Amino acid sequence: MATSAKVHDLRTERPARLAEERASFPSLLPGIALLFVVGYAGKFVEHFLNTYTKAHHITFPNIEYVLWAIVFGVVIANTVGVTRIFRPGVATYEFWLKAGIILLGARFILGDVLKLGGISLILVFVAITLSITFMTWLGRRFGLNPALTTLLAVGSSICGVSAIIATQGAIDADEDDSATAIAAILALGAISLFTFPLIGHTLHMSDRAYGLWAGLAVDNTAEATAAGALFSDAAGKYAVLAKTCRNALIGFVVLAYAIQWARKGLANTATTTQLENKAAFLWKKFPKFVLGFLFISLLATLGSSTNPFVASLGFSKPQLLALGNLSRWAFLLTFAGVGLRTNLKDLFRQGARPFLVGAVGETVIAAITLALVLGVDHFYHL
Repeated sequence: MATSAKVHDLRTERPARLAEERASFPSLLPGIALLFVVGYAGKFVEHFLNTYTKAHHITFPNIEYVLWAIVFGVVIANTVGVTRIFRPGVATYEFWLKAGIILLGARFILGDVLKLGGISLILVFVAITLSITFMTWLGRRFGLNPALTTLLAVGSSICGVSAIIATQGAIDADEDDSATAIAAILALGAISLFTFPLIGHTLHMSDRAYGLWAGLAVDNTAEATAAGALFSDAAGKYAVLAKTCRNALIGFVVLAYAIQWARKGLANTATTTQLENKAAFLWKKFPKFVLGFLFISLLATLGSSTNPFVASLGFSKPQLLALGNLSRWAFLLTFAGVGLRTNLKDLFRQGARPFLVGAVGETVIAAITLALVLGVDHFYHL
C-alpha cells in the first residue's frame, strides 16, 4: 500500500496541507483566479464549438462546459502541476460547491423538492442500504482490512470524500486507508462523468429519471452534480436534489458506525466521549449546506405565492434569476477545481485491490440503481 506521503491529491486533507490552506484571504486570490480562468475557458470552448459547428452546418455533440473545465483542470494538474501559490485558492472549490448548491435552492420551490416524491425518497434509502451492504461484503471477500472496507462502503453510499473524512475520525482509521478510499472514489467518480451521460442518452432517459439515477449512483457531490449537468440543466437539478438527500444522512450513518466500533472496543477515547451526546455528534457531522439549500428554497417558495404579503417575505423573480446565475458561476469554479485537484499518477499508486473492489461495487450498484429507476419511471412516470 502506498504511504500517505505519496498521496498528492489535495483532497486527502493532510494536517500539513490544511495548515498551508488556512491562509489569509489575499493568498487565496491566485488560486481562485485560476479556478475562474479554467472554468471560463471551458465555457468559452463550449460556446465557440456550438457557434462554429452551427454556422458551418457541422454535426457535433454538445459537450457541456462542465466536462471542458474538468478536462482542462486535469491537464494542468498532470502536466505543469498546481504550484504552491495556487493551492490554497484551488482548495476553495469545495466552498464554491456548497455555495452553488445553496444558491441552487433559488431554482426550487419547496413543492419541487417534494415532487422528488415518496417513491424517489424510498430509492434513496434503498440505494444507501444496498451500497453499504454490498461494499462491506465485497471488501471482506477481497480481504481488505475492516477500516478500509468501512470507508469504501460509506464513501460509496453517502457522499464520497466528505463521508470518508467524517468516518475516518469516528472509527479511528489511519490516513493510508483514508487516502486509498478517497483515491478509489475519485477515480471512479471521474469515470462516471463519461459513462453516465452516454448511458442516459442511449437509453433515452428523461431529465428527471437520469438526474435521479446520477444523484443515487455517483458518490462525490461534485461529480454527481457534474454528471447530471452533462446530461442537461434540468437533470443537473434533480441530481443535486437526490444527492442532497443522500448527504443529509451522513450524520446518522457515521453515528451508527461510531457506535458499532465503540461497542467492539475499536474506537478511540475521543470518539467514545463524543458518543455520550449523540445529538451533538449528529449536528457536528450533519452537512450544514443542506439547511442553506432548504432555506433559500423556502424563500423562493414564499416569493412565488399569490398572496402579496407572503410573496413580500420571499425572493422576487429578478432576485431568483440573479441567485440562479450566481449558482452557475459557483459551479463553474467547482468543476475547474475538480480537475485541478486530481492527480492521475497518485490515483494509480494505491494498489489494485481497493480499486477493484470499488470498480466492481460501483458497477453493480450503478446497474441495480439504474434498473430500479427505469422500473419506477416505467410504472410511475418520474
